[in-house]
Amino acid sequence: MSSTAPAQPTAAGAAPSPARVVLVTGAAKRLGREIALALAAGGWQVAVHYRGSHDDALKTVAQCQALTRDSAAFDADLNLEDAVRGLLPRVVAHFGRVDAVVNSAALFEHDDAASFSFARMAQHLQANTGAPILLAQALHAHLQTRGAQGAVVNMLDQKLWNQNPDFLSYTLSKAALEAANTMLAMALAPVLRVVGVAPGLTLTSHMLSDDKFAALHKLSPLGRSSTPADVAATVLFALNNASITGTTLLVDGGQHLMRFERDFSLM
Repeated sequence: MSSTAPAQPTAAGAAPSPARVVLVTGAAKRLGREIALALAAGGWQVAVHYRGSHDDALKTVAQCQALTRDSAAFDADLNLEDAVRGLLPRVVAHFGRVDAVVNSAALFEHDDAASFSFARMAQHLQANTGAPILLAQALHAHLQTRGAQGAVVNMLDQKLWNQNPDFLSYTLSKAALEAANTMLAMALAPVLRVVGVAPGLTLTSHMLSDDKFAALHKLSPLGRSSTPADVAATVLFALNNASITGTTLLVDGGQHLMRFERDFSLM
């Protein structure tokens, strides 16, 4: 799907510089969609990844195309290794290049110490930890062939700095990804930067009423947690700032400084 947006103006006689390309996983809706739109508005061409939300993905693509040169949708099940390994080459085939990956897609299913199982842990680790690592691996190899540099942004969770016993497998998978940030930043430099972004309570869900979400969103030292715009702006900042790697930016109104005995959805 090619954008009809005009190319950026250039100096007389100069060829238009190619716009950078970012793959955003889980970009069909919710926070991934907000990130995709913010990056498109920031001049990035956006590859919109989705798993089952085909119609929502096409809507995101259409909105991105109104903001940037090109956008396209790509489906893949991040629990399947072959599907993950094939995703970046498909994006490269469409755009000719990829410069960054934002790993926003995540499996978030409840378990705890009593209901934990190997199967539930494996599902979370594959989608939330393994897939981002494979995409970083693939992006690093692609950038090496171009003699270029790029970045990966991994979406984490303030929960890692303010733990509670809920969503055990999810939390383990995000903790592993946070550790991988450090290891990948060391292993893949100077070609690839790796940065974490950890939101607080940002969007409501079927587990929270609007009134309950509003009350919980205020539970922070700043009197408000993160908004989708806050998080998307931080992702854009992390991609554009060439000096940041191997660290995590917490965007949560300070919620990680407070003690919560349960997950927000169960409070």
